[in-house]
This record gives sequence, C-alpha cells and structure tokens, in this order.
Amino acid sequence: MRRVLDAWFAPAPAERLAAMRILVGAFTLVYVAIMLPVWLADSQFVAHDFRPLGVVRVLDGPLSHRGRLVLVAVTAALAVPFTLGLAYRWVAPVFALALLATLTYRNSWGMPFHTENLLALHVLVLAIVPAADAWSVDRRGRGGAAPDERYGWPLRALALITVITYLLAGVAKLRLGGWAWTDGDALREQIAIDNLRKHLMGAPMSPVAAAFLEHTALMRGLALTTMVVELGAPLALLHRRIAAVWAVAAWGFHVGVLVLMAIVFPYPLVGLAYAPLFRCERPIAWLIRRWRRWRGGAPPAPAGVSTS
Repeated sequence: MRRVLDAWFAPAPAERLAAMRILVGAFTLVYVAIMLPVWLADSQFVAHDFRPLGVVRVLDGPLSHRGRLVLVAVTAALAVPFTLGLAYRWVAPVFALALLATLTYRNSWGMPFHTENLLALHVLVLAIVPAADAWSVDRRGRGGAAPDERYGWPLRALALITVITYLLAGVAKLRLGGWAWTDGDALREQIAIDNLRKHLMGAPMSPVAAAFLEHTALMRGLALTTMVVELGAPLALLHRRIAAVWAVAAWGFHVGVLVLMAIVFPYPLVGLAYAPLFRCERPIAWLIRRWRRWRGGAPPAPAGVSTS
C-alpha cells in the first residue's frame, strides 16, 4: 500500500497538467463548434422525446431554440479562458458544469450515447485541480512551478478514469454474454443490427460491414481482441511502455468501430483519452519554443520539462 500511495502521489511537472488543460480545452472548443448545427437543429429535439437525465432533471421541460443557443454559446465561450488558464479557479468549475449540462441535455432525447462521457469526466477533474499553474494567462510573467505531487495525482486520476471506462465496458460484455461473447456471434449481430437500423433510418452506415460479417474467424478475432483491450486496460497503469502498447490497441479498437459501425468516438480517436498516461507536455513545450523563436526570442524551457 505504501508503494501504491508513493506512486499515486509522485511529483509531476506543472506543465504536464497544464498541457492536459490546453489539449482538452482546445478539443472541447472545436468539438462544440463542429456539433453546433446538431445541437441547434429543431428537428433533433421533439418535445415528446424529452427524457431528462442527470443534471438536466431540474428542467420542467425542454429548452427553447434560444435557450439551447445560450447554453451552447456559454459553454463555447467559457472554453476559451479555460484553455488559456484565465481566472481559472472560478472559470474552470463553471465551464465544467456548463459542458456537463450541454452534453447531458443532448443525450436526454431518445437513446443516450456514451461517446462523450470520458471527455466530461476529464473536464470535471481538471476543473478542480491546479491545472493553470503553468502555461496560463494567470501565470504570465512568473516562472513555472516546480514538480509537485499536486500535479501528479490529478494526471493519474485522469488515467485511472480512462482505464476504468474500458474495464467497465469489458465487464458489461461478460455480464451480458459471458465468455461466449468472444465467439464473435454477439459482435456480428451487434454490427449487423446497428448497420441495419441506420440503413432503415437513412443514417450513414458502414460500407464494408457486410463484407466483414461473412468471415467468422475474423469476427472471432475481433471479439477476442476487444475483450483483451478492455479487460487488460488496468495494465496500462503499471508502466509507460505497457501503456503505449495498450493505447495503440485501444485506438485501433475505435478505428474498427468507426469502420464497421460508423460510430465516432472523437476524444479517443484524436488520442486525448490516453494523453494522461504519457509526457503530454512535450509537444506543447515544442510548440511554445517554436513560437517564441519565431517571435525573436528563445528563452530556456520551462522548469520540469525535458527538451530531449
């Protein structure tokens, strides 16, 4: 237990946690902008389909078009100071709640989707930790903070949340179908039914799913691989090299879901779901050095960030 606690509270650079803030905040801003037509389309929100979930249960009824616009606009506007680290102590919690409300409201119509859950959870964690102690507007003119445990455990909490989401998906498959799920029959039926439903509803479907469904051995291999990736997720917490192998496999799993079912998990597909497992500050540090060099000055790298 002592070794576990020492590993959990091991110091980390402030820049690493700040990099997660920047990456997640920028992603959220782009994602909200891309999804804006969906969230504002009146045809997507029929009053009799409204089934409020979670924080949205405080509503007596669905929001008007203007109300949805205000909710999404506030979320997008708050994403900017969140990413920049401006007044972070006050802005970050409000932004996290606004994002949670926006995503939950969108999922309160018909079938709830789980493609955005991990993003919402990561933002909620980042909102209550000192993720703006480096590379932020609030820290302009002040040196970077030294590595500390208060920057280490939030990163491990983010990584743990990522791992748990995959583990729970694997456990759910075992509860529903047992180890027989690895035979591939359940996966084949799931892919077939999902594409058939999309075809009947006129929604985008996979153009190659039918060809894949004919190969029993391939379906069995994909099912087994899926279980290994999901149930083996906790191994990613043991060592960075194991994490790298697992992250590539998990990313490949989402590529497969996209190809065979036309279901997009944006947050994992861009790699941000796995960023807490690695030294995610390095690409941000490289961009900052390039920017400062372009502007005519190349100050030394921030404290705690390796330039190798």
